Formats: sequence, C-alpha cells, structure tokens
Amino acid sequence: MAGGWTRDGAVSEQIEASIADELARLKSRRGPVGESAKYCIECEEEIPQRRREAVPGVKMCVSCQEGRDSADNFRGGINRRGSKGSQMK
Repeated sequence: MAGGWTRDGAVSEQIEASIADELARLKSRRGPVGESAKYCIECEEEIPQRRREAVPGVKMCVSCQEGRDSADNFRGGINRRGSKGSQMK
C-alpha cells in the first residue's frame, strides 16, 4: 500500500536502502588487519611495541585513534521517508 505520492513498495525500498547503508558503514569500520605499522599514519610517531602486540594490524597511535573515534562517534540518521511527523523532533 502506497501513501501519498509514493508507489507501492517505496517504504520497503527505503528501509532496505537504510539497512544496506548501515551495513556498509559497519563493514568499513572493521578492526585493523594485516601487519601492524611501526609509525602512526597520522602523526608519524612511533607506535609502542605493546600496542602493536595487543592490537594486531594497528596503524595509529592511541591519541590519533581516540581523536578519530570521537569524531566518528556522532552520526545522525538519514530521513529517507521525509514525512512531516518524522521531521518534527
């Protein structure tokens, strides 16, 4: 059943697209893989040996990783439906 100007199945397609976007985002945020870097890719400081052993495949020092994690922490949802009720928050 379509509502307003939408065609049949449009809401389901929007939900599926939102789920696909979220899965792609989560897959891109998987942990490090491969060999650990000796120097941080951001600030070029040496990554401590204990960190390289604890997190195999690590590419950043603790401070740069914390900065990236805090910047990525806030993520607003995408309002694909655009109904008036969903915009009144």
